[in-house]
Amino acid sequence: MNDEAKVLIETDGPVGRIRLNRPKALNALTHAMCDTILTALEDWRADLSVEAILLDHAEGRGFCAGGDIRMLAESGAGDGVAARAFFHAEYRMNHRLFTYAKPIVAVMDGITMGGGVGLALPAKYRIATENTKFAMPETGIGLFPDVGAGWYLSRLPGRMGQYLALTGHRLDGAEACALGLATHYLPADRLDAAKQGIIDRPQAIAETLDALTITPPDAAIMAQCETIDRLFASDELEDILAALAEDGGEWAEQTLTTLNTKSPQAMKVSLRLLHEGATMMTFADEMAREYAVASHVVQRHDFLEGVRAVIVDKDHAPRWNPATPEDVSDHAIDLIFAPPAAADVWTPN
Repeated sequence: MNDEAKVLIETDGPVGRIRLNRPKALNALTHAMCDTILTALEDWRADLSVEAILLDHAEGRGFCAGGDIRMLAESGAGDGVAARAFFHAEYRMNHRLFTYAKPIVAVMDGITMGGGVGLALPAKYRIATENTKFAMPETGIGLFPDVGAGWYLSRLPGRMGQYLALTGHRLDGAEACALGLATHYLPADRLDAAKQGIIDRPQAIAETLDALTITPPDAAIMAQCETIDRLFASDELEDILAALAEDGGEWAEQTLTTLNTKSPQAMKVSLRLLHEGATMMTFADEMAREYAVASHVVQRHDFLEGVRAVIVDKDHAPRWNPATPEDVSDHAIDLIFAPPAAADVWTPN
């Protein structure tokens, strides 16, 4: 399949259609796919015949599982140029979606993780279904929740964002709705009607979706809100781990077990990113910060080792270095967050 066929770009009446079409890779994004989407958005921006954008996937069980992780690791093991170029293009696409004047509808039917979250969350209308599996699982491969997650997760209620960032917990469609990450919950068998309604009446998207929306099932995650706020209250990883250990409850024990499999460095990076993300004045500021951090992390040991363990060898036994939170110094995190040289600063255009 050539790069153009991995994203299907077309207009259907007054609606611009962006359809991810890389099903064997769960529609994971490549650099070329990001460029294709960005070009389509630019072409439609001043086209008065295009009134709305519909973003979904052509086939398969995943909306989008993330980015081209193997390529990022291969590049990171070398000079990192291709990895930085990918992040640069992807983040420009994320920013363009975030600032787009025309309404965008993202259909999160299936796996929506990593880069897929970065595609969906800028949309004004975000549809979840019974098939939605929404997560930012990057700490499990030594990375961190990016594509604007420092902005989005830091603005969730309480400490939910910190919990999701550290654990990579998968939300179902009902939970995504309850947290405001999705705006509408539709049974998957109503999606075709929703898409046709959007094409027929692009100026009445809210009415179309509201008419097809059903009350979602109970959101299990909401029962843990108070516990999450209490146990994830600190921006210090060691404090969170200590609170979980001291709690003694089954949920805390399971959560601690999960965190013990994640990269200590990546978890500390994630906590700092969310702490600073909450104060960012603009989304462009957030993306510039994430680009600088990603440029460092992609060439660090933990990312290369995480990809080896989870994606390449699939032994799921990463050997993190540093191996413990205590061994990840403040100085090491400061270096990862160090401002880039002027020539290396990310810009939205």
